[in-house]
Amino acid sequence: METIVDNAENKLRPRLYEYQERDINLLFEKMELASASHRLLYQLPTGGGKTVIFSEITRRFIEKYKKKVIVLTHRIELCRQTSRTLKQLGIANKLITSSQKKIRKDGNNCFVAMVETLKNRIEDGYIDTDEIGLVIIDEAHHNSFNKLLSGFRNANIIGVTATPLSSDISLPMHDSYDELIIGESIPSLIEHGFLAKPTTWRYDVELNTLKRDQQGDFTISTSDELYSSPAMLDLLKQAYEAHSKNKKTLIFNNGIFTSKNVCQMFTDAGYPARHLDNSTPPAEREEILRWLKKTKGAILTSVSILTTGFDEPTVQTVILNRATTSLTLYHQMIGRGSRRLPNKKTFTIIDLGNNSERFGDWNAKVDWPFIFHKPEEFIESINSHAVHDTHSMPSELRSKFPNSLEIAFDVQAVYHKVVQENEKPMTVIRDSIRQHALMCVDNAADTMDALALSDELNKEIDWRVKQYTKCLGNVTKNYREWLQEDYRSRLKTMIRKLMHRREMQKKIA
Repeated sequence: METIVDNAENKLRPRLYEYQERDINLLFEKMELASASHRLLYQLPTGGGKTVIFSEITRRFIEKYKKKVIVLTHRIELCRQTSRTLKQLGIANKLITSSQKKIRKDGNNCFVAMVETLKNRIEDGYIDTDEIGLVIIDEAHHNSFNKLLSGFRNANIIGVTATPLSSDISLPMHDSYDELIIGESIPSLIEHGFLAKPTTWRYDVELNTLKRDQQGDFTISTSDELYSSPAMLDLLKQAYEAHSKNKKTLIFNNGIFTSKNVCQMFTDAGYPARHLDNSTPPAEREEILRWLKKTKGAILTSVSILTTGFDEPTVQTVILNRATTSLTLYHQMIGRGSRRLPNKKTFTIIDLGNNSERFGDWNAKVDWPFIFHKPEEFIESINSHAVHDTHSMPSELRSKFPNSLEIAFDVQAVYHKVVQENEKPMTVIRDSIRQHALMCVDNAADTMDALALSDELNKEIDWRVKQYTKCLGNVTKNYREWLQEDYRSRLKTMIRKLMHRREMQKKIA
């Protein structure tokens, strides 16, 4: 962060870029023209300098109106970080904590608070909200702020976020804010040298075993099961070695179990790797982050801890070792690697969760007004692309095939392709049998084990055959049952052939 000294007042001021100055002037213009109850939401990508912008807004507001400003965050780490940044820019401020309960008339006009702490102080009567002239809300997409906004009757409200999409679809942001102000886009920030240019490597990962939680995102348990499987761990290692070997890398996971397995895998392979999650003690966390900063080629694998309030510009690669339906989380994770340095003009994204297919490329232009005004339609479009497959193999059965990356088979899609290419319809059954045979062979120690695994697939076989006969049209029950039995017989024959071939190859080797 660059600063300059104002010789007239001998104070530090941020060195604003043209787009930052433009947006600050626009926000002040909107505040001056609007009524006191008019709430503004300002969108700017991660790395665009949101903290610098709202710090300068704070300075100018206090100087112009001589009123108090409160900056709200949702985490204590962000609170402290924001307070430090304000002080670095010459803006005196105090944290509202258990030791700083009441806003005193001691010359301080800027306060930084965590939302829950401020709520408690207001309810206890320690803070008179009528004295507040401006409330700035950092990471405004979090819903915890909404319950406080109506209490500031005389204050201007400015929410700041990189993604104007509520974390709770039942509480859309257009219900809390009256107007959206769009800042500089990611493509423009890259073009003008403010953000690094990404190179994205996508791997098509089968996600049909993932289940959703109440918020609509994929559950930790099913994500752990998929991403801790030998097949996915091997894919992660291959992707890293192909596109990020010896580069400083952040890996984002959905579960602690997965993250620790990832860390162990890279450590066993001789790479410098550490694990970090929200249960890591503060002192250890600080030590790990210092290690990351100074260690060349460091790999830091994490869960739910580095998406906000973390800034390490030397990161060269971001690996999304998870799938998510959260647009905000998608942008936050990738944003950790987008900082530009004199010797870092590009960075690498490795996507192992079909996320870029779901949301589009990180550096593509986004229709933020549409997302702000019609979040339900946007979420519906995301959900329709979240998982390709309509049929999910039960997780208990999936766990029996940990070495298989692909377990789904879109019968209808393959059938239509076969018809278009004028091939025989039974080609669908042949390809399906081959995939099932490879699954059994890849996860068995010998032929007997592989044949036993094929028996576990009976329900999956019945389902695939039913889908196939639906494509054929008018098929008798007897024919369908014959197909199912024939499928099982051909599957066992192919398993024996494949296992015999592998045994012969081992002898030759």
